[in-house]
Amino acid sequence: MDPPSRLQRRKLVGVGNYQFGKGVGAVLFGKNVLIECSRKTGRIRHIYRHGRLVATLRPKDGFLALTPEGAGLILSKVKASPNVVVVDSSVGDAIRVGGDVFAKHVVRADHDLRPGEEAIVTDEKGILLGVGAAVLSGQEMTQFKRGVAVNLRRGVDETRSEDSQGQTELPTEDGD
Repeated sequence: MDPPSRLQRRKLVGVGNYQFGKGVGAVLFGKNVLIECSRKTGRIRHIYRHGRLVATLRPKDGFLALTPEGAGLILSKVKASPNVVVVDSSVGDAIRVGGDVFAKHVVRADHDLRPGEEAIVTDEKGILLGVGAAVLSGQEMTQFKRGVAVNLRRGVDETRSEDSQGQTELPTEDGD
């Protein structure tokens, strides 16, 4: 990992501003940022802040895929945080461990959010639950009562256990 060059930092800030709104790029990629580049192409792949992964630059489209660390940074530093989907607090535990967000559980959503964009999922108290890709627009999320609204990429709770076949198994309420 190395500090980004001036040109690399400018690119990261520009992508962050374009994807999430003016000023967000500077919040995500201010001081203490380190990058990891692809050995084959030399392009930026992973962006770290204070030693923690905050985002990945997707090679296919050049956009950022946030981690919960990056989403938390946006929520804590940006007053009107973009791309936020608020869900009913009763489903918070299921989403926290990686469950997808269903439209019937969405309380509010950023109306500018479009399908395929990064979504930051919180509960009604503003507590971060996870990050993923929007399947529906923000307006559709609040109107529909069926279907997946956000495909969650990562929940904030990393207490999943691996079963013997390498598939992820969610813990049950009994503790089994």
